[in-house]
Amino acid sequence: MLNKLKDRWQVDSNLQLFVIFFVFSVSGSLTLFIRKFVFHLIHFDPSWPFLFKVLVYVVTIVPIYQLSLLTLGTLLGQFVFFWRFEKKMLRRFGIRIK
Repeated sequence: MLNKLKDRWQVDSNLQLFVIFFVFSVSGSLTLFIRKFVFHLIHFDPSWPFLFKVLVYVVTIVPIYQLSLLTLGTLLGQFVFFWRFEKKMLRRFGIRIK
């Protein structure tokens, strides 16, 4: 299973794969931590209308997660992998980057 993932992600070693998994997990946790701070700043209230809550989540959480992935990935020497990942994710949102 790991070999299939290494081939798909064009990763050479198990250590590189471990670093990538580590970056994904830390980025997710970091995003949740930052979310609490950001939601406190904007006085987020669970009683807000559903569509407004979804909009606030998308506008705040998605960019925070993407930036944390790219930043942590770069700090741990995996910029190329995470830059490809970011471009793929942005294409899904209709944004093209060379």
